Amino acid sequence: MAFSKVIRSWTSKKFVSGCVILFPLAVTFYITWWFICFVDGFFSPIYAHLGINVFGLGFLTSITFIFLVGVFMSSWLGASVLGLGELFIKKMPLICHIYAAFKQISAAISPDETSQAFKEVAIIRHPRIGEYAFGFITSNVIIQRNASEEELCCVYIPTNHLYIGDIFLINPKDIIRPNLSVREGLEIVISGGMSVPQILSTVDVRSVLGDRGRVVKSPKFPGAID
Repeated sequence: MAFSKVIRSWTSKKFVSGCVILFPLAVTFYITWWFICFVDGFFSPIYAHLGINVFGLGFLTSITFIFLVGVFMSSWLGASVLGLGELFIKKMPLICHIYAAFKQISAAISPDETSQAFKEVAIIRHPRIGEYAFGFITSNVIIQRNASEEELCCVYIPTNHLYIGDIFLINPKDIIRPNLSVREGLEIVISGGMSVPQILSTVDVRSVLGDRGRVVKSPKFPGAID
């Protein structure tokens, strides 16, 4: 009786271990296969109409087409064509809002730093003392009050993965700037925090704001990440 319990326990543990190992592989394979079939479906009907039935040829054609579009849009002529297209889309009542939202999302992960929506990864004290939240610095805002001016950072804090969140205006001195790229910050948010490094180093704020002629010491909150 005791031996059978040991066998059942050992079998169940090994079965669960196998599921844990195979589940991410199966999901990765399924998503990759779906993506290949989806992209291949753009041009494969054209090849099928021409009598060419080679699986993967539509996928390679689609990847090549996307690459050529990127090269073309990087030129002056491509930027002009894109500007005319966006001007036409902005005149459509509903489509303009959908296009603007997805354009901001794609700009956030764009390799072009000049059009990058998310400037830096930020950690702010939120919502209570001793608790911190990951966010992204999107812009700087200057608030004018009487004869004084105060510059604040606009920090976007995602509350539902990446597409929904809150916007906070934070003093630059109250922002912890981890040594993470925007892409790494996006991976942390999308993975639900599972890809957070065990040790986070901060960036010297003086090097970030040095070009503005401002010296700001790194913030030291109770329990801050060193």
